[in-house]
Amino acid sequence: MAMDFLAGCAGGAAGVLVGHPFDTVKVRLQVQSVSKPLYRGTIHCFQSIIKQESAWGLYKGVGSPMMGLTFINALVFGVQGNTIRYLGSDTPFNQFLAGAAAGAIQCVICCPMELAKTRMQLQGTGEYKSKSKNYKNSLDCLVKIHRKEGLRGINRGMVTTFLRETPSFGFYFLTYDYLTRYLGCEFNDNFIIPKLLFAGGMSGIVSWLSTYPIDVIKSRLQADGIGGVNNYNGILDCVRKSYQVEGWRVFTRGLTSTLLRAFPVNAATFATVTLFLMYMRSENTIKECDAVPAIQQPTSM
Repeated sequence: MAMDFLAGCAGGAAGVLVGHPFDTVKVRLQVQSVSKPLYRGTIHCFQSIIKQESAWGLYKGVGSPMMGLTFINALVFGVQGNTIRYLGSDTPFNQFLAGAAAGAIQCVICCPMELAKTRMQLQGTGEYKSKSKNYKNSLDCLVKIHRKEGLRGINRGMVTTFLRETPSFGFYFLTYDYLTRYLGCEFNDNFIIPKLLFAGGMSGIVSWLSTYPIDVIKSRLQADGIGGVNNYNGILDCVRKSYQVEGWRVFTRGLTSTLLRAFPVNAATFATVTLFLMYMRSENTIKECDAVPAIQQPTSM
């Protein structure tokens, strides 16, 4: 368990570093004004951020997922493994249930982490050097939100995070379990790494597609209130107003950058986890590769 935990932490860190720029683009596209859009699409958003804010602008808010990484991995690995053991058999349905349970529990850390990440990603939009910074870093962001809004402010978007993470992690584990079985993922296979990369990348894509519209609403709710103006009274109000103003396409905003991010993030995570475990267990005989979750994301994935 300790070895799996360390491997997951290393893999998760690799996933965050690879995928965070895509996540920044996703959030910017999700919350921008439809009447005065700053970006025409994914590529233009990438180019604009680098030109206006430097390459470091793509890594705004990266401290938040890095801070929450250890705790999220501990929860996901522990809950998923114990749930499978409690259910008694490693069936596809049980994989879904175990993943859903893990996704639900880790929302406690994931929600505040993503709130800070979102606020940091939107800070200084379009500025090479921010003229006025509300937050010094992710921790400072959470402290200031807590001082102003209390625990309720820290947990802004908790319901939408729960609605996103629970089925998303379920589909993630189910897809990964199916693909590793279908591909015949065995430890002595010369192509085990490419197989794991493919299985992890595709699992990340499936998990995001399963709940993406909910993620758009979550981002809008967590970004709401920046500048002292609140546009939404809750989840249903956000859904209604977003649809009335922008139509159904609003629920796919940032999807391209998300899918571009999902594959390499999970691929990087799986490669790191696999190499770590192969090195640490080199003296042991492993007949079958274990289903190791890829945590980004988390964020996310």
